Amino acid sequence: MIPEELVELCKKRMEPFACEGFVYGRGPQTPSIMIVGEAPGETEIHNGLPFSGRAGKVLDEFFHYLGVSREEIYFTSTVRSRPYKIVSKQTNDGEIIQKKYNRAPNSKEQVAHAPILDYEMQHIKPKQLVTLGNIGLQRLLGKQYTISKVHGKLIYSPVRRLVDPETNEWGMSDEAFHIFPTYHPASIFYNRSLEKEIYKDLEVLKELFREK
Repeated sequence: MIPEELVELCKKRMEPFACEGFVYGRGPQTPSIMIVGEAPGETEIHNGLPFSGRAGKVLDEFFHYLGVSREEIYFTSTVRSRPYKIVSKQTNDGEIIQKKYNRAPNSKEQVAHAPILDYEMQHIKPKQLVTLGNIGLQRLLGKQYTISKVHGKLIYSPVRRLVDPETNEWGMSDEAFHIFPTYHPASIFYNRSLEKEIYKDLEVLKELFREK
């Protein structure tokens, strides 16, 4: 679905950064929901399937609650490669090993991958956009939006698009989209109380689907 020359351009632009692998967006052309996440993790870059790791299993529980199957959803993310940091760890026998850990993509990495999400926003026609966490939300709407303030609220707005890759100039799309922000499913691993907030958001989203 994504032109391969666009993929190769983004991969080339990512070369200076500590990122690995590449995961394509996946789903139907006219999905019930387009999920905009942050970036793939270790599991996703090995099997090529978006949201197939630990957070993906939590996300599946959310879909079940909504009564929506994965076949009705288009999965994408702000960055398509896995951003990582290398941390030195000492094993039980005293050996020092280096291990890669996931991290949030920085602004330059988001710019490098921007043309792919811009392309998807132009060609995929979702009934509803759902952003997960601050990265996806701010990629589409800007840093003046924070997930803690707008989660569970329907926003109808144009979205950010990269106007000039050389100057990193952003503009807004001509078309407006229905955007529903909620917390990233991985957030409950660190703050279990957010699970209740997410299910409150899902109840609002379920009601929006009933109205359509």
